[in-house]
Amino acid sequence: MTITPSSVEIPGLTLLRRGKVRDVYDLGEKLLIVASDRLSAFDMVLPTPIPDKGKILTQAALYWFNLTKDVVPDHLITADFETILKALPRGASLDKQWFDGRMMLVRKAERIDVECVARGYLAGSGWKEYKSTGIVGGHKLPAGLLEASKLPEPIFTPATKADTGHDENITREQLTQKIGTDLAKKLERLTLEIFGLASQRLEARGLILADTKFEFGFIDGKIHLIDEILTPDSSRVWEKSSWKPGRTPDGYDKQYARDWLERSGWDKRPPAPDLPAEVVAGTLARYRDFLGKVTA
Repeated sequence: MTITPSSVEIPGLTLLRRGKVRDVYDLGEKLLIVASDRLSAFDMVLPTPIPDKGKILTQAALYWFNLTKDVVPDHLITADFETILKALPRGASLDKQWFDGRMMLVRKAERIDVECVARGYLAGSGWKEYKSTGIVGGHKLPAGLLEASKLPEPIFTPATKADTGHDENITREQLTQKIGTDLAKKLERLTLEIFGLASQRLEARGLILADTKFEFGFIDGKIHLIDEILTPDSSRVWEKSSWKPGRTPDGYDKQYARDWLERSGWDKRPPAPDLPAEVVAGTLARYRDFLGKVTA
């Protein structure tokens, strides 16, 4: 077994795919998901890992899976290290210090190739689209909204799912054409219901859930929540005390590293630059703060 700070290889297991952050191994009817310390930005994996980032992502996802299971079932079987070890083929070995806390054994699902995005505030690509058109994901919004403005109500803005490259925002009508009316409506309902539950939970901790994305798939013919959920990689979370329409406040996500990359002069073509130590430390501190506040 070869381990580096940002990626792993597990002899004896079939690597199904290596995403920007997660490595997925095929175990027949199950999958082993390993969250690495890789950080991606602008559709590119950066050369500098964020130590223990994968463990933070996994622990956040486990917390939220437990809270949302009454809304929709999920694909999680276990995240216990010893139980996972017993489920692996004979001869497979794992370094407990590195792997423990960053793995999930899950049921294999037929993925619905859609990013289910919920937005409660104007930020990121939603803000850029609104400035140009007054519309976000097919939703006509009131005139005069500012960056980071709270929306009249949360909206569902789906996107096509891309394993590599950039996801493409689509309207609900386009989603309906892609997957059918009934499934599109169900995904929208589930997305907004989970978003509402998470928003209430975070607001009680002095945090704002600006936007987030979910993925769903079919297991035994029923919709299940899959992949990650409400992590700093998939969500935009702000301190309520620092929020004010007109600017996007600092958040508990990788925007801190993205901002440095924007200032660095990098042209967003490979190779990406190494992150300086202070940016690594700042990013890690935000991820740790997120997990601490959410699970307190």
